[in-house]
Amino acid sequence: MMAPQYPYDSGPDPKSGTALRSVLILAAVAGVVTVIAGMLIVVSSPEEYGLASQRDQLTVDTQPGGGQPAQALFQAAPTVPPPLPQIQAAPPMQPSTPMRIVISKLGVNAPVKSVGLAKNGTIQVPPADNPNLAGWYRNMSTPGEVGPAVILGHKDTRTRSAVFSRVHELRHGDTIEVKRQDGTTAVFTVGGVEQASKQTFPTQRVYGTQANAQLHLITCGGTYNRNTGHYTDNVIVYATMTSSYRS
Repeated sequence: MMAPQYPYDSGPDPKSGTALRSVLILAAVAGVVTVIAGMLIVVSSPEEYGLASQRDQLTVDTQPGGGQPAQALFQAAPTVPPPLPQIQAAPPMQPSTPMRIVISKLGVNAPVKSVGLAKNGTIQVPPADNPNLAGWYRNMSTPGEVGPAVILGHKDTRTRSAVFSRVHELRHGDTIEVKRQDGTTAVFTVGGVEQASKQTFPTQRVYGTQANAQLHLITCGGTYNRNTGHYTDNVIVYATMTSSYRS
């Protein structure tokens, strides 16, 4: 069928123009309805359109403003080696007495006191009347020297929190600085944090021989036993010296 032919151009016919506009409007509305219907189908069945795998890959720690998922504390048999960060350890330094410990993440900047063994054979702890005081066990390495250096601190006192009340918040990759008497600062990178029962304290893991300069922080954890006046567990932080600088 041939299209109608007009003998001359007499201008648009008002009736035909109105009809054309109506057709175009109806076509536009139909197009919008079609697009919306298609989107609804895709959303209701994403796996059929290759979208399900992309949606499921969006984990909590990659969402804008989302926090990192909680990291579990290190757990192992007492004879298992300590958790060490998979990074290059710095060469050990000569011995030097620690003077201060700084943990910027926790707001810790505390003096360090030398402690030895108590009469019952356990390591002495810093005086409870100075909650912002840490104790370095002088029968082990100094921080920065080859081997494990051990620094202890209270979790709390009868009236307030103490210097190591938040060390359980440290995580793999966090840093700890120890300022030494010789004017150098040893920087340690955390490998892991352990909560261990005092009944099965990991002696070898904490005090055993190490080829690099290590730092182990010890405080109380677990449940407070009112009958004994002590906590049931210890929280232990394991860290490796990764750098140093002169103050």
